[in-house]
Amino acid sequence: MITKKILLLTALTAVIPVNLAAQEMMANDNYLPSLITETPYEGRQLAMTIVRKTIGTIQTDVAAKHRVRAKYAEDPQLLMNAAELVAIEFKTIAIANDYWRK
Repeated sequence: MITKKILLLTALTAVIPVNLAAQEMMANDNYLPSLITETPYEGRQLAMTIVRKTIGTIQTDVAAKHRVRAKYAEDPQLLMNAAELVAIEFKTIAIANDYWRK
C-alpha cells in the first residue's frame, strides 16, 4: 500500500511540471488558434510548430534539448522518427481541412 502511494506521488510529481509548462505556454502563446489553414504548405508548417511546441512542453530543460539535438543530428533513424511525428500531425490537419476542401 505504501509502495503504491509512493509510485502515485512520484508520477504526480513528474506530471506537475509538464502541466505547469503547458498552462504557461497556453497563456503566453496561442500558437494553435485553429487547425484550418489556407494551403497544404501552411498545414505542414503548423504541423512542425505543433511538434516543436509539444517537445518544448515535455522537455523544458534547454541543455537537455541541446544534448539530444547533437545525437539526432547524426542519426538518420532519429531524424526519420522526428519526421514521422510531423507527418502524424499533418494528417490530423489535412483531415481538419477536408484535404484542402477537395
